[in-house]
Formats: sequence, structure tokens, C-alpha cells
Amino acid sequence: VVIDFTASWCGPCRIMAPIFADLAKKFPAAVFLKVDVDELKSIAEQFSVEAMPTFLFMKEGDVKDRVVGAIKEELTNKVGLHAAQ
Repeated sequence: VVIDFTASWCGPCRIMAPIFADLAKKFPAAVFLKVDVDELKSIAEQFSVEAMPTFLFMKEGDVKDRVVGAIKEELTNKVGLHAAQ
């Protein structure tokens, strides 16, 4: 599961949105979710999200990895890495 913690006012989040959508199409076996931190503050706090965008990689309820910031290459590489596991 890949979770994108985002906010409507976040410029870098808007830049990453189409990249996140493309990755979801390329890796259909993975689940891709978006969490608006303004609507679901408690979820963002639960996962210690302090900056947007933050992408969490989860498996069986545990956080396995994270990418903080609008770093296309790092996000793409980590999605590929975790999708292969």
C-alpha cells in the first residue's frame, strides 16, 4: 500500500499528483491511497507526517518506508522496489 499524504494548498503535492496517478496505473497490484491532511489530521499525526507531500509504504499494517518531498525519482524507485517484494 502506498499512501500519499497531501493538502489542497500544497504546490509540490499538485506537482506530484499526476506522477502518483501514473505509478498507480503502472503497478496495478499495489493499492495507492491519498489522505488529505486537513481532512484527516488524526491520521497524519498517527503516522508522524510533518511535511507534504509524504508518501508511506505499508505492508501488513506496518510502515516499511517513506519518501518526504516532491522527489519524483525517489518515489518512482521506491514504488518499484516495494512492488517487487
